[in-house]
Amino acid sequence: MIRYEAQEGPLPERVLSELLRLHFQLFTGDTREALAEEIAQANGLYTLLAYDSQQLIGFKMGYRRKTGHFYSWLGGVLSEYRKQGIASELMQRQHSWCQQNGYHTIRTQTMNRWRSMLILNIRYGFDVVGIVATPGQEPKIILEKRLSDTPK
Repeated sequence: MIRYEAQEGPLPERVLSELLRLHFQLFTGDTREALAEEIAQANGLYTLLAYDSQQLIGFKMGYRRKTGHFYSWLGGVLSEYRKQGIASELMQRQHSWCQQNGYHTIRTQTMNRWRSMLILNIRYGFDVVGIVATPGQEPKIILEKRLSDTPK
């Protein structure tokens, strides 16, 4: 049975450590220290965590971009737990929380190589609103979703 938890604001050290460990199992890129610093500096941080027993198997994290706008920043699910609806559940919970907390727009970015995330975002009402193309890097697809005025 998958258990979900939510954290508003800064993460307790134990949770941050678990999340960083999972993040670097899923993705390459920034150093652990750089990512921990970015997380600590995020304004209006909201984090959802998915556990199987005591093991963190998925997460979704975002923060306030500006008044009424939320940026869905990082997230992922361990490969052996994919295709079980965990990412969908995390997304639905994030969108519900955003509506209940006065957000009207959610923005996110992904890359073409992460097609399952791109498809999930489109399935849940995101529109492609742009692309960020940096020379020598894979383009980032910018997606945005307008939330209804009434929380579900």
